[in-house]
Amino acid sequence: MERHVDQELKSLNQDILKMGAFAEEAIYKSIEALKNKDGKLAENVIENDNNIDRLELAIDEKCIDLIARYQPMAKDLRFITTGMKINAELERIADIAVDIAQRTLELVNKPLLKPLVDIPKLTSIAQNMVKMSIDSFIKSDIELAKKVLLSDPEANNLRDIIQKELIEDYMAKDSSSAPRAVQLLLIARFLERICDHTTNIAEDVIYMVQAEVVKHQQGKGIK
Repeated sequence: MERHVDQELKSLNQDILKMGAFAEEAIYKSIEALKNKDGKLAENVIENDNNIDRLELAIDEKCIDLIARYQPMAKDLRFITTGMKINAELERIADIAVDIAQRTLELVNKPLLKPLVDIPKLTSIAQNMVKMSIDSFIKSDIELAKKVLLSDPEANNLRDIIQKELIEDYMAKDSSSAPRAVQLLLIARFLERICDHTTNIAEDVIYMVQAEVVKHQQGKGIK
């Protein structure tokens, strides 16, 4: 017989999925705004952040209410507390998308410094890591969570490539390019930070499923 709490946990699952969709959309729109020099789209990302903040608060309240009413133990408690942590990570990811949108507004009325190649690649990695991390939570899929952790070095490497190119090929050779280069540097770092937040989600999923802490344990839990 299905417990009443099971329905509420499924509802929490759906709320987390919705939060993840909002975060993914914010990332997508912020980079599309950059690629197309679309100030209105960048402003839309910034304006929509209030909706994401409200959903974060609602999910937190639901988690606290579930704990208070059902006093869950073991697996159920880990699920709810993990949901709270993931909710916070997704809100931070959405905040970073706002940071990208704000940097984009600094660039929309200026000539493009260079063709955007590696930043869209890094964006794709970040978006895929967000999706995989949320799916790993929804499905309680440890193997998918491990794929997220294994994707992080690729994101770090691509960020380093972008940084090296902007500093050595542009800023060092033409100081007038520095203001635009700095904005792109920041955007690359923001994207890499999104990837870091997805690894936090993946680590939390591994703990939720098998009660194993893999944070601060390099190489453990991802073989």
